[in-house]
Amino acid sequence: MSFYQHLQSATADARRELLAAPIFGRALRGEIRLADYTAFLTEAYHHVKHTVPLLMAVGARLPDDKAWLRTAVIEYIAEEAGHEEWVLDDLEACGMDRTAARRSMPAPETELMVAYAYDTVQRVSPLGFFGMVQVLEGTSVAIARDAAGGIQNALGLPDAAFSYLRSHGALDQEHVALFAGLMDRLTEPAEQALIVHAARMFYRLYGDILRRIDRGETCI
Repeated sequence: MSFYQHLQSATADARRELLAAPIFGRALRGEIRLADYTAFLTEAYHHVKHTVPLLMAVGARLPDDKAWLRTAVIEYIAEEAGHEEWVLDDLEACGMDRTAARRSMPAPETELMVAYAYDTVQRVSPLGFFGMVQVLEGTSVAIARDAAGGIQNALGLPDAAFSYLRSHGALDQEHVALFAGLMDRLTEPAEQALIVHAARMFYRLYGDILRRIDRGETCI
């Protein structure tokens, strides 16, 4: 079994728990509220804006024997730059104020996930960031397109309100293939265990964000 296959298997229970978040089912059934979607986008803004800074920190901390991975990080940075602006574009298309969203505070759950990401990269190992990649990009591929369709049908929003979900979902299909190849080059058991642990933590932390949104708790 390749390491990527092992990563998928070892985190299957955590992934199922995340995908069981009620907001996914409501989105797919078209039972979503505008407040749900704008809350999701707002929290997405508050973690997506950290993707490039986190990637830069990862690249800076990778040891010389992982120089090949640094090249991939540079490619990720080029592709991820500016995605937080996509989220703000979508919020504007939903009738929200862009500046207010930018100045809003993240939910505590979002702040904790971002803080865990930085702490893992800076204190534990830059490889732990790839646990976050496993969660966020894998989840996008699994539900983004179908969820966007259900939300749009329910709310009657324009296509311009779904640039993040639809474009990110399409990009992440390519990213997952790249990610799998990168993970399969990591053969050290301790490094593999670290990434599995980080992924399980990120599934839990991201799930907490989604469950908070489902309860209607926002910090806008």
